[in-house]
Amino acid sequence: MSKIIMGIESSCDETGVGLVAAHDDGTVELLADEVASSVDQHARFGGVVPEIASRAHLEAMVPTTRRAFEAAGLSMSDVDAIAVTAGPGLAGALLVGVSAAKAYAAALDVPLYGVNHLVGHIAVDTLQHGPLPTPCLALLVSGGHTQLLRVDDLAGDITEIGSTVDDAAGEAYDKVARLLDLPYPGGPPIDKAAADGDPAAIAFPRGMTGPRDAKFDFSFSGLKTAVARWVEGAQARGETVPVADVAASFQEAVADVLTAKAVRAATEAGIGTLVVSGGVAANSRLSSLARERCAEAGIELRIPRPRLCTDNGAMIAALGAHVVAAGHKPSTLDLSATPGLPVNTVLL
Repeated sequence: MSKIIMGIESSCDETGVGLVAAHDDGTVELLADEVASSVDQHARFGGVVPEIASRAHLEAMVPTTRRAFEAAGLSMSDVDAIAVTAGPGLAGALLVGVSAAKAYAAALDVPLYGVNHLVGHIAVDTLQHGPLPTPCLALLVSGGHTQLLRVDDLAGDITEIGSTVDDAAGEAYDKVARLLDLPYPGGPPIDKAAADGDPAAIAFPRGMTGPRDAKFDFSFSGLKTAVARWVEGAQARGETVPVADVAASFQEAVADVLTAKAVRAATEAGIGTLVVSGGVAANSRLSSLARERCAEAGIELRIPRPRLCTDNGAMIAALGAHVVAAGHKPSTLDLSATPGLPVNTVLL
């Protein structure tokens, strides 16, 4: 008999409510995925303002929940368990989601599971491509996180083997977009501009690729600075900045490092499956280069469709389904948000 899992996501600037059916054969079926974004409210500030995000979650939580149940053709009484992002993320934003989940769980008398946002980005792939082979390697690339993770069990065995030492890849995209007078968030505008540029036009540095650097860690701060210095130099010389070439060359540097390290890590560990997820996974050059390099190395590549890559409630419901299936003890109603939750803590 299938179980209906409700997922609530509110870690940053998207209010997400998802519903999945966890079947007895281990598959998880997506029933609804509704998202309300407050990104337009943050655009003029060039980044997410925590207080604005929290207020937006408060306003959007109930309407988004109603839309999810309408889309799935279900009622609240059909829910068997509720999963919610307990961390990492913005403290105030997380608290809105956790408070809502606790209220729904208490009212419906169903178990509550406070789960890890980052692991949710991996679990969401199962909604499109089915159960994950284990072990597998996950490259998580978003506005706040860039990590290489070994996944032996989605419900509780995640090991970080590499992470960014400074800016996340998505953060670098936002900062470079600002340098080029492109809109926020920077990922889609840079990707679009890069389509008309030459990725070999400017030899931007590949961070953390020297012989003394950590093998699987990342750094994008130096790349961002190199782009800034290049743009400032062109402007000082009275030249028109070739936005398309700068965007393409920057994007190539990011995709080159991400895919090279991910494929090397999978190859050295003897892992045959790579999952790329998070908002930056929707980037066209990252996905195309990952496909090319994984094919050369004989590695299966799984990338969720763009809608599932960004923050959403479906990914939290999917992770909740795996935690429930594993028989883990539910969270208590005194569950609290944990902004700095480490990736190896799947359930609180």
